Amino acid sequence: MKNHPVRILKLFTIFFLLFASCKQSATDKKQDTNDNKWLEEITISGLQQGYKNKEYSITDVVSAYLRKINEIDLNGPALNSIIKVNPDALKIAEELDKEMAAGKIRGPMHGIPVILKDNIDTEDHMPTTAGATALANWHAKTDSYIAAKLREAGAVIIAKANLSEWANFRSTVSSSGWSGIGGQTKNPYVLDRNPCGSSSGSAVAVSANLCMVAVGTETDGSIVCPSNNNGIVGIKPTVGLLSRYGIIPISFTQDTPGPMSRTVEDAVICLGAMTGVDPQDAKTFASEGKFLGDYTKYLKADGLEGKRIGIIKNSGGFSDKVDTLLIHAIKTMAAHGATLIEVEAPSGKKYEDAEFQVLLYEFKDGLNKYLARLDESSPVKSIKDLIEFNKKDTVELKYFGQNILIQAEKKGDLKSPEYLKALHNMLKATRDDGIDKMMNANRLDALIAPTGSPAWKTDLLNGDHYVGGNSSLAAISGYPSITVPMGFIGELPVGISFFGRAWSEPVLIEIAYNYEQATKHRKAPKYLLSD
Repeated sequence: MKNHPVRILKLFTIFFLLFASCKQSATDKKQDTNDNKWLEEITISGLQQGYKNKEYSITDVVSAYLRKINEIDLNGPALNSIIKVNPDALKIAEELDKEMAAGKIRGPMHGIPVILKDNIDTEDHMPTTAGATALANWHAKTDSYIAAKLREAGAVIIAKANLSEWANFRSTVSSSGWSGIGGQTKNPYVLDRNPCGSSSGSAVAVSANLCMVAVGTETDGSIVCPSNNNGIVGIKPTVGLLSRYGIIPISFTQDTPGPMSRTVEDAVICLGAMTGVDPQDAKTFASEGKFLGDYTKYLKADGLEGKRIGIIKNSGGFSDKVDTLLIHAIKTMAAHGATLIEVEAPSGKKYEDAEFQVLLYEFKDGLNKYLARLDESSPVKSIKDLIEFNKKDTVELKYFGQNILIQAEKKGDLKSPEYLKALHNMLKATRDDGIDKMMNANRLDALIAPTGSPAWKTDLLNGDHYVGGNSSLAAISGYPSITVPMGFIGELPVGISFFGRAWSEPVLIEIAYNYEQATKHRKAPKYLLSD
């Protein structure tokens, strides 16, 4: 049978439309990859599924995050959360793509874009500055322990995050999220509100979907407060679970890095990738036999069932609206099988003054040791040098002083009776007479308290207008804490903290995950302006 010309034309038209449709689908897919929208609120497991299905490559993902950093961090709302983008990020991504194509997948962090707070050493083309102009040209000769662990796990370190300079331990009056190098970081929910600090850039980058996860550091509140203000999850681990080697220090007793993410699951995956005993950090010796390389088995949908949780009744009162959200959170936990019991924590007067003295002594000791090993690229080799450098700099003292640096410089060594007494008093108040006492007396699995207030307006003249928060008990004791979004007050998020005994990360993960899944308060920011 001969083909009719019209039939041939119809067949050709159908073929052309099918071909065009397939070509358009491929083009649309490429456009989807380029417009960055597909990355919004994606999780590690979602990203890994996309890799598995060959929907995109690691290079595609890293490229998309770098574009978004350019679009909304450097331009647009100009969040100012990033100090330095890794110029080698795409090269690293390409190498990891080759490994994946060859069937070598290092684990759940393979191909996951991560941002590190810029007080964490990386052996690459990114300096480690602590936000200070004095360290603008300092490039570490080796990776910090956690940077090395993340690279080993296949993560792509795509940038360094802005922070409160010197991790907010330079002046008693300061604006969280401001540094001499990075300027002021903005809160992505309402741009003239404060992101809190000192891990401000890490929190903002996560909240604004500029990376999958970030790593911050905490001495007292510097992971949980920015997580609270920016509507994300933050894990402040037991001191010693993660090494501090290669991190610019404040306190040997209290410092710890920790993961920050949009979900509990992602934070837990990142946490497991960074654990391990490090001979270069004596605190990690105590984690032997306690740390895990994978905490995901504690992501239980019924994690609240049967748990006894203490409500610290003297932890609120700084905001009626925050207290109302806490009441709703308590009802949710009770509905999921938890027993809630009111307990009373020791007064802050018993440990706050002692903590400040300990921090001054340990800051002088730790920072002097860190600065002493810097090479000729650094104009400072001690706190004394730093104080003098800042006096001559045109930026560093523009808004805030350096009275904490001056106080620390005047302290003696760690054999001082004043230091030893303060250390004993603060640990006894927060451990023996604090968390341990409350939990043992009431047979508790965890304690809860509101993490903090909604973000205040940034004020570069008068500094932070901090209303209230509950980081200190877990921070000073060195015990773990997890903060999760608890809801919103207007357009601003606030969090709830779950904390407990040393090395109790597994039970806290169970509780925090169940609560998160039952409530799902996390919402992406809108980059609003105040009325």
